Amino acid sequence: MKRSKYYFSSRIAMAVSAFLTIAILSQEAQAVCNECGTVTDVKTVTVEGQGSGVGAVTGGVLGGVVGHQVGGGRGKDLATIGGVVGGAYVGHQVEKKSKSGTRYHVFVEMEDGTSKTFKYSSKTSYQVGDRVKVKNGKLIRA
Repeated sequence: MKRSKYYFSSRIAMAVSAFLTIAILSQEAQAVCNECGTVTDVKTVTVEGQGSGVGAVTGGVLGGVVGHQVGGGRGKDLATIGGVVGGAYVGHQVEKKSKSGTRYHVFVEMEDGTSKTFKYSSKTSYQVGDRVKVKNGKLIRA
């Protein structure tokens, strides 16, 4: 039986169409989720507080007041100066200590190849290997 040239042309067109459909669907299946990633590390970081000067000034004033109550004459002046210096130092250290603490950093390798770090002030339940997603700038489980 003899087949027409249109028969073979339509078969070729169907084969090409099927190939292109498979290629397009395969590409869509491999599309990168830009919001998705995997937790690669979780670290506990101790952050040392910084003094702004408020603690030093407050401590200096209080130390000066207390030092002024001690002694008399030149001794009173030296006690006041010592109180200011000592109070400023103690006030600065207290301020630094009150601003220090522990932070938790979660490192994520995104599917698009980038890396992101999310910082928390309290302990998180994220672990290395967790699949996560970034939604509205926040980390959630995928």
